[in-house]
Amino acid sequence: MERRLAAILVSDVVGYSRLMGEDEAGTLAQLKAVRAEVIDPAIAAHHGHVIKLMGDGALVEFASVVDAVQCAAAIQRTMAAREKDIKLRIGVNLGDIMVDGGDIYGDGVNVAARLEAEAEPGGICISGTAFDHALHKADVGFESLGELHLKNIADPVRAYRVLLDPSAAGKVVTAPRRALPRLLVAGLAALLILLAVATAFFWRSPAVSARPSIAVLPFANMSGDPEEGYFADGITEDLIADLAMVSAIDVISRNSAFKYRGQTLDAREVARQLGVRYVVEGSVRRSGEQIRINAQLFDTRTGKTPWAEKFERKAADVFAVEDEVINGIVAALGVQPTTDETGMLQRLPTANLEAYDFFLRGEQAARNGTRPGLRKALDYYEKAVALDPTFADAYAADARTAVFVWRFVYDDVLPSPVAKKRAYEMAGRALELNPRSSQPYATLAILQCVDGQYDQAIASARKAAALGPSNVDAQISLGFALSAAGRHAEGAVAIAAAQRLDPNLATNDRNVAGLVLLLHGDSAGAISMLEQARDGAADRDDIFVLLAAAYAGANRMDDARATVADSFRLYPVGNIESFMLSISYLRREEDQDTIRSLLRKAGYPTWPFDFRADERDRLGGEEISRLILGRALQGKTGGGSPAIMQVGQDGSMVFRSNTLLYSGRVYVDQANYLCSQSASVALNRPHCGPVY
Repeated sequence: MERRLAAILVSDVVGYSRLMGEDEAGTLAQLKAVRAEVIDPAIAAHHGHVIKLMGDGALVEFASVVDAVQCAAAIQRTMAAREKDIKLRIGVNLGDIMVDGGDIYGDGVNVAARLEAEAEPGGICISGTAFDHALHKADVGFESLGELHLKNIADPVRAYRVLLDPSAAGKVVTAPRRALPRLLVAGLAALLILLAVATAFFWRSPAVSARPSIAVLPFANMSGDPEEGYFADGITEDLIADLAMVSAIDVISRNSAFKYRGQTLDAREVARQLGVRYVVEGSVRRSGEQIRINAQLFDTRTGKTPWAEKFERKAADVFAVEDEVINGIVAALGVQPTTDETGMLQRLPTANLEAYDFFLRGEQAARNGTRPGLRKALDYYEKAVALDPTFADAYAADARTAVFVWRFVYDDVLPSPVAKKRAYEMAGRALELNPRSSQPYATLAILQCVDGQYDQAIASARKAAALGPSNVDAQISLGFALSAAGRHAEGAVAIAAAQRLDPNLATNDRNVAGLVLLLHGDSAGAISMLEQARDGAADRDDIFVLLAAAYAGANRMDDARATVADSFRLYPVGNIESFMLSISYLRREEDQDTIRSLLRKAGYPTWPFDFRADERDRLGGEEISRLILGRALQGKTGGGSPAIMQVGQDGSMVFRSNTLLYSGRVYVDQANYLCSQSASVALNRPHCGPVY
């Protein structure tokens, strides 16, 4: 029996039995006219294939989920204009189906049928898998319905109502909460109290996806040498990356999987915590030129092991072993990769094992995000591409690391201009070698966004997400770019997708997610994200500042003021205007004003040391120029180190301290603010303020 991934559309007539009881002949005539004049032409125009007609319903298969959604929209818009008695409900799903003769079966069909029942009369309800592929490709909007528990479907299903009004095209909104009848509210009160007590005894775990969902746990290093751990980690990461290429599988990210590194936990408990059904476990032993790899796939729902294998090969065959593991897992899951995905899976990352070894060492060094680790990682990537100039994955990893160094201005690792140039060049080289690689597009999205190229950034992030459906970096980049462009609802959707793929987001990803949610107006969600980011990086003052803004947004003023105090313990000269430089890439001034006003509400000072002045003492532009140009200004940095800034008559500037040396320019802007700007500081953004 053939299995394949397909887009399924199911339609049904609302109140068909009632209509037949009232006017059987008239109803049949109307239904025949609707099929001939509306449904059949729409299906043909969107390349659908009618599997069967079921009295008042239809089951239709499409090769493209975008075509399925467009077809459904065309049908419902035409039906609305006819003003006849007949109304349709339509459900659309992207899922796995089984083909038997001329009929189709499986969850792909069942979920579509259940979603059709959830649709409003004249409406369309689609699954999250369909939404992920149709977003911004169909001329409709979407309203999130959250996760629905559908009849006879084991796992909750993400669902969206399609918004057919042309003005809603491209928008994503959250469904408003429905008001409950007063008597029902009273009746529920006692029940809620009982539920509150009962749920205190249960751990709330992520919902398991309707598609095959899998976590690859870190393979154990059985070599007897802890230094060989990077090799076992590398094989784990390769398997995660390869499985993530298969769009029909939900794969938990490396960050969440590696949380369990070195732990011995029951696979069912891990699956429950991560919200997956399948878990891959294994071990690696490398001895000289030989490797021994054991791997097994465990189904936590049935308690069975659908696939397991042991490999004893030469180290040079490591990629062949990885291919066999992937093929075994995919076959056991009953999934058929697309032609493009099969080509990507068969691609050899490098034929040079020494280059691969340096690459794995680089990945291990970059994992913790520390300055020494990042510097070491970049050195390893350089060695990898020197040995194999066609090693696309190493270029992509180099670009990912360089953009991180640039964004956080780790000048002791690489000067910012150098890091930015390196990130662009390495991402470009990676795409030259492998145009279907997801990671370089995610990196480019960050670069383009901060450079103010918002449309290009969004396009790059969407490309990254399309090429890597389980790539968390792609979803975070997409959320970052959309929110920076002012499209906060869509940005929040991308962040939610990242959370599904990685329930334990990395600290920096949580920081980005917190800002996106705060701008979306979800202060509670932002607080949850930023509190976890703070707990993971207690020395990051920027996280404390953003968390204070989120507390202020939720009117938790005691927490806001305490968090501001904590931020000053880390950076005593912190202030609003300096912090705003770090988010100056936001396209809309109103978004920057939102953060600025929340920080003021939290009690954060506008200028360093909470400086406040009388406007009568403020200097004008000519006075500032006479005071600054051609002078050497001496003082101290925020950390208390001596510093000197030398300014030429033409505004050229050189700044020196114990730890920094950079050049740039100084000028007075139209508001009579003194501004300094350097490619090495604040992402080349001007830093301006009044002089008194």
